Amino acid sequence: QVQLIESGGGLVQAGGSLRLSCAASGRPFSNYAMGWFRQAPGKEREFVAVISWSGSTTSYADSVKGRFTISRDNAKNTVYLQMNSLRPEDTAVYYCAARFLKLGSGPHEYDYWGQGTQVTVSS
Repeated sequence: QVQLIESGGGLVQAGGSLRLSCAASGRPFSNYAMGWFRQAPGKEREFVAVISWSGSTTSYADSVKGRFTISRDNAKNTVYLQMNSLRPEDTAVYYCAARFLKLGSGPHEYDYWGQGTQVTVSS
């Protein structure tokens, strides 16, 4: 089992920044690719970003490319999502997820999920 706990969400004005963190415990963190997803009210959960187990490979949804940055610190068992130039349409609950070794962009591909952190961007 891998336990994931997100933090860092909140209310921010459009154009502002937030940094989300996801702390992992349980099985070796470095064995897992880590993804960030989000879900707005009435919408399906969507892919935001993913980082490989080593941190050498990242991938982003087109909607956040150039504004969001995913990173990880395997020594701290933590993955981050730096979100800049936030827009009202970024408002959602943000989840981190772990997948054993492989990258992926589909929610169904991930083995473990956190409980989410709310991000609200006001216009």
